[in-house]
Amino acid sequence: MYRFLFSSKWLGYLLLAAIFATACVFLGRWQMDRRAETLAEINRVVTNYSAAPIPFEDAKGQFSRLDSALEWTQVELRGTYLVDGQRVVRNRPLNGQPGYEVVVPFRLTTGETVVIDRGWLPIGNRNPGSPDSVPAPPPGEVTAVVRLKHPEPELKRGAPDGQLASIDLPAYSAQLGYPLLTGAYGQLASETPPAAEMPMAFPKPSTEEGTHLSYSLQWFAFGVLMFVGFGYAARQQARNAAIDAEDDDAFADGAPRAAAGAPRRRPSPPKKRKKATSEEEEDALLDAQGY
Repeated sequence: MYRFLFSSKWLGYLLLAAIFATACVFLGRWQMDRRAETLAEINRVVTNYSAAPIPFEDAKGQFSRLDSALEWTQVELRGTYLVDGQRVVRNRPLNGQPGYEVVVPFRLTTGETVVIDRGWLPIGNRNPGSPDSVPAPPPGEVTAVVRLKHPEPELKRGAPDGQLASIDLPAYSAQLGYPLLTGAYGQLASETPPAAEMPMAFPKPSTEEGTHLSYSLQWFAFGVLMFVGFGYAARQQARNAAIDAEDDDAFADGAPRAAAGAPRRRPSPPKKRKKATSEEEEDALLDAQGY
């Protein structure tokens, strides 16, 4: 009954189903990998974001090469802002609004220089392509608490004077003309004494898992349903073949064969003979006697 599955047409259908299911499995696993990355980021935020700050001496190595597990760790820094090196970073949306981020070199009391991202500014209304004003950091010695962040890659595009396309620390250092610690930068959490005016503080990163798990399960289900559909089509084909075989047997026994594709008619039940009336019986008797 299922010999047709070995035909080239049905083998082709099976191959297409296998290719589609393989693609679904690949996409499902990709979503699972994305979910694993999201869960790792959530774990870093939950573990490090609000933990007690550690001194720079304990975190100095992270500013040269940041361990991903220590991202968002709070570090206490003491030093002075180098205002001449202040820049704004372009194309930094926040909560759906376009804007900028303000980065400033920070010279530590130990002599090293790191970069601090002090916050976010909206786009300007007076000067297109730049914020209306950039709040100055506090003068003199400052104690700043920052959260460690990975530097960003170079974007291969220019930016106007006083602006950066990304927080690419080696390129920023080359622009300033003095060395920076380029393995990490700090996102400002607090500073003492506080500035008279501050950029907008960054919100806490989201700890929502998102829809990666549901998407992955949907892709796996699509792969399974492809084979379910193939099996259903094969079953329907087998049933049609069985009906055709019954028609062939009936034709061999002398019964007229139904046209291809025409619905099979059920034989009509024999009609019941109507009982003759008295007049019909009398007429039949006279006919038999020759009258």
